[in-house]
Order: sequence, then C-alpha cells, then structure tokens
Amino acid sequence: MLSNVTKHLTRASRSNTGTMLSYEISKRFGEEGLPCNSISVNLRGHCGQSFGFALAPGVTLNVKGDANDYVGKALSGGKIVISPVDEFNGEDQVVAGNTLCYGATSGEVYLRGGVGERFCVRNSGADVVAEFCGDHGAEYMTGGNVLVIGPTGRNFAAGMSGGIAYVYDEDGKFGEERCNQAMVFLESVDKESEDEWKVRDMLKRHVKETNSSKAREILNRWNHGDREKFVKVYPKDYKKAIEAMRRDEEGNESMAGSL
Repeated sequence: MLSNVTKHLTRASRSNTGTMLSYEISKRFGEEGLPCNSISVNLRGHCGQSFGFALAPGVTLNVKGDANDYVGKALSGGKIVISPVDEFNGEDQVVAGNTLCYGATSGEVYLRGGVGERFCVRNSGADVVAEFCGDHGAEYMTGGNVLVIGPTGRNFAAGMSGGIAYVYDEDGKFGEERCNQAMVFLESVDKESEDEWKVRDMLKRHVKETNSSKAREILNRWNHGDREKFVKVYPKDYKKAIEAMRRDEEGNESMAGSL
C-alpha cells in the first residue's frame, strides 16, 4: 500500500500540473488509481492553463491562490481544491477562469470563490462546488453534480442533458432571468429528500476542504429558510430516464417478493 505523500510548493504552477503524475499512476495502477488523498500537492500562487488535466484518483491538488482556464479538464477521479490567499471575503473573489471541468468524468472540485464562463461544460461525472459563476454554466452537461452557492450568469443549463445542478437563488431571479429552461425542469429541494441530503453533504465537504464561510453560513441557516432558496436544475430527459429506471426496479422487487 502506498503511504500518503504530501508535497509542499511555494511557487506558482505551470500548465497541465498533475498530468504526468496521473499518467504514471494510470500505468502502474490502472483506471482505479490510488486511494483518496494518497498523494497531496500543496501549491501557492497562480496556476496555468488546464490545471489538473486528467487528474487520476488518489491525487489531491490544493491551491492557495488562483488558476487560469480549463481547471480540471478531463478530470478522471482526482481532487482539486482552490482557495484565495486572502481568506477574508473569499466568496467575493474570482479564483479560476473559464471552461472549468470540461469533459470531467469523475472526481471532486471545490472552489472557494467565483469562476468564469462555461463552468462545468460537458461535465459527465464530477462533483463540483463554486461560490458563483459567469454565463453559460453547466452548458452541455451530461452527468455529475454541480453546486453553485451564489449568483450565476445568464444562460445557465443551455444544452444540459444529464447530471443535476443545485443553485442558491438568493434573490429569486435565477429561473426568470438566468436559466435556459429549454431542456431542464426547475424544482425545489424538499425537506428530508435525497436532494436535501446531497446538497448538505456537498456543502459540508466544501467547508471541510476550503473553510468556506459562505457554505458554513448556509448550513447554519439551513432550517431557517436557506434550504428553500436552493433550486434543483433537472434535465427533462434525464429525469424521465431516472424515473423509468426506478419504476423498473420497483417492479422487479415486487415480482421477487411474490415468488
């Protein structure tokens, strides 16, 4: 068993940080990679393009600073955490650029701050949290879970066919002004539902990884009105497919019980 390795770096990183390491891991351990947090790399400063490209399972990249475009592109099971150097008013800072998690298949990303346009475009399996995002968030998304705990730009969910997004709609204008509802339903996060469990779990993970004051405040106010401010963005065809699968499972269970 590979013991946990933590690497501390004090300079900015170049483009594609983590990619060569992930290649070596995949050669030796296959697509399953390593256990979570087997290798942790702590960085401070400014990260280049495609930070964490194709990051393998077991690798965690922790950044105190910010990153350019394409963070987590083709993320393949690794974990990326980006927090501002100045932790005060972190929720007001932009910590990463455009087109984050493009084509990510699995893994986790936690961003204590805002991100640019096309956030999670074509995400197909990663869990991603950001505190606000620009235009065209969750564009062409096909899987995974996205949580935005602040405002989004316009045209959110354009072409979104799979996965689920949850948006903290504090001003109540998300559905009317900022979401493209051509392919999605907007639903509430009901009390004691699977959605409530999922959002709370992602918020708790975000606090653990980034020490986010915004996420902590939402959790503290959860039973005092903040749950009701979350909107579930649910692709129409994806919802139909999930419901059909559940009906089939229930039918199979009923048949098994009658035998």
